Amino acid sequence: MTGPAAPSVIAIVGPTACGKSDLALRLAEALPVELVSVDSAQVYRGMDIGTAKPSPAERAAVPHHLIDIRDPEQTYSAGEFRTDCLKAIEDIHARGRVPLLVGGTMLYFRGLFRGLADLPVADTSVRAGLDARAAVEGWPALHTELAVRDPAAAGRIHPHDAQRIQRALEVLQLSGRTLDEHWLSTSASALGNWTICAVMPEPREWLHERIERRLDAMLAAGFAEEVSKLLARRTLDDRSPSLRLVGYRQLVEYCRGNESLKLAREKAVYATRQLAKRQTTWLRSSEFFPENARVLTVNPIDSPTMEQLPGRLIKAMAAP
Repeated sequence: MTGPAAPSVIAIVGPTACGKSDLALRLAEALPVELVSVDSAQVYRGMDIGTAKPSPAERAAVPHHLIDIRDPEQTYSAGEFRTDCLKAIEDIHARGRVPLLVGGTMLYFRGLFRGLADLPVADTSVRAGLDARAAVEGWPALHTELAVRDPAAAGRIHPHDAQRIQRALEVLQLSGRTLDEHWLSTSASALGNWTICAVMPEPREWLHERIERRLDAMLAAGFAEEVSKLLARRTLDDRSPSLRLVGYRQLVEYCRGNESLKLAREKAVYATRQLAKRQTTWLRSSEFFPENARVLTVNPIDSPTMEQLPGRLIKAMAAP
């Protein structure tokens, strides 16, 4: 005799600027859902414009979770996210509603889908050595080394992302194993009955154009002023995770008077495109999604498909 069916969990996952939030709000019109943000940027208070955070009206219309839960000075790990997200899912189910997870932080989704890897703890001496090397060689040179030793991780990490390059090389040095080798040794998540919409835009030029339009809209809405207010706090520096976020990192140099707005914009567009490329790489991995999940892959450029998507998701949820 089998036990009761696991409760449903829906996820909408895809690269930045592909329309995930709009799709989630449309789905909320058809299902009794509560949204859970899977976004490492939207956790920060006071960082609204550059993170494309849902508007107050949207958050009033549909309950949202895991937004504005940290100050910009604080860190927020994948482990903390997993704990908070599991609690949110449990509470939503207890209210008789369906959790709808929406976002593009693939490491967070990976922790939910497949569990967290048992990685070695941070080692101050190893990190100090890597910092010393980076001061001489530069982080892109260390990224090149990572590409030889752990090409899968290097493909997901930007050449200037010092924090993640350092961590990947630290894991290699301490354990002799790549990040993916650690991930593959973890147990699958037992969250429940997954229905996943993977948004995969093609051709990529469509997404590139949307990225540019969205960044210009952010700048018009006061993105640079938002970054200036963060710098005025005097409690953040270049190593602060919040200021290393794509878009914020590039505008910091403009707000400090080191670059023109035009150059900062160009760098932000390029960095966001690279982010979208890395997010897509995660989605194409055969080890990313949980086993036995119902995965619908959609192209947001296909308007008829997108119009039918809420109905398709509902039908997929009901399938045995």
